[in-house]
Amino acid sequence: MNKEKVLLWTLAAINFIHIVDFMILMPLGPQLMRLFEIGPSEFSLLVSSYTFSAGASSFFGAFVLDRFDRKKILLWVYVGFTIGTLGCALSPNYPILLLARVVSGIFGGLTSALILAIIGDVIPDERRGRAMGLVMSAFSFASVMGVPLGLFLASLSDWHTPFYILSLLSVVSLGMIFRFIPSITDHLGKEIKRPHPFEVITRVTSNSNQMKAITLSIMMMFGQFMIIPFLSPYNVANVGFTEMQLTYVYIAGGAFTIFTSPWVGKLADKHGKLKIFTIFMVLNLIPIAIITHLGVTPVILVLMVTTLFFVISNGRYVPAAAIITGTANPENRGSFLSFNSAVQQLAAGFASLIAGLIIGESASGQLTNFNWVGYLAIFFSILCIPLAKRVKVVS
Repeated sequence: MNKEKVLLWTLAAINFIHIVDFMILMPLGPQLMRLFEIGPSEFSLLVSSYTFSAGASSFFGAFVLDRFDRKKILLWVYVGFTIGTLGCALSPNYPILLLARVVSGIFGGLTSALILAIIGDVIPDERRGRAMGLVMSAFSFASVMGVPLGLFLASLSDWHTPFYILSLLSVVSLGMIFRFIPSITDHLGKEIKRPHPFEVITRVTSNSNQMKAITLSIMMMFGQFMIIPFLSPYNVANVGFTEMQLTYVYIAGGAFTIFTSPWVGKLADKHGKLKIFTIFMVLNLIPIAIITHLGVTPVILVLMVTTLFFVISNGRYVPAAAIITGTANPENRGSFLSFNSAVQQLAAGFASLIAGLIIGESASGQLTNFNWVGYLAIFFSILCIPLAKRVKVVS
């Protein structure tokens, strides 16, 4: 295996742990809502606390990421992430878990930006779609293995167990970063005078192309994160799933996307990133419309729809990530992607909070108004198509 593949597989492993840490809370929603005696709005705050803190850290990270060796800064960031994840494992109640999620989010947000920056620095544009597909397949593996296994272990013991395991895997990933990721310093020699924070902001906000890319990120988050945090609570409360049956959703969806994510990356390189993004974004409207209108439904039919949702949702993100990454030059790619990650995470947090305010709970325990959340998600998803057409890839 050549060095490039080892690097990409290492980034995929890091991404896997980071994604499971973020995702595991959402399917644990029914259990946490019951144990902590909280409603949809409190649960949405638990989810959005991670994204808000990730957004804030990514914003400030935009001022410093391009000043350091990518490897060194990634090591320090992942140490903080490991500490935050262990804090989640040790949390005895809702307030402390909320605080631990904030700490995890602070370092998790920087991890996402650094992974994209490393791919942008090391992989040329003609192979970047494949690279994104491989690294983003961590989402699929997280869905098919990480999240279901975490849910299974939580059902056997309690919700703390998945976070203990993630803490251990985070320590292992630190060793992988040290061993397999080389020093990446080429970007340091391309700009002798480093800008101060205000210049970093104005450099992005004054670049109309990068602002279009950031707006695209915002619309994509609103199109998805009004749905995703409440997918598990809705399936339990309204569709008739047990908490154990939620594992089927992630196993089925993840199993398919393990294969489709790299395939979509190849399609994007062959037929054009914009074309593939547009196709998958249009197709994405179908499962959103169905999922948000389900009543009591046989498990097999629900799995067909949710699997379609996973596959298409992941499919639209692969070419989008390649398009957005290509709007920045190497010397300021880290700061731009960190800035973009900040806005992206904040958008996800607001989307979750807004959905939590719209969704209600009936006297029988069912969630209400999820269909209206679906209408809004479809509206924002449609806006992504003309936005993507206006974004230009420059590197």
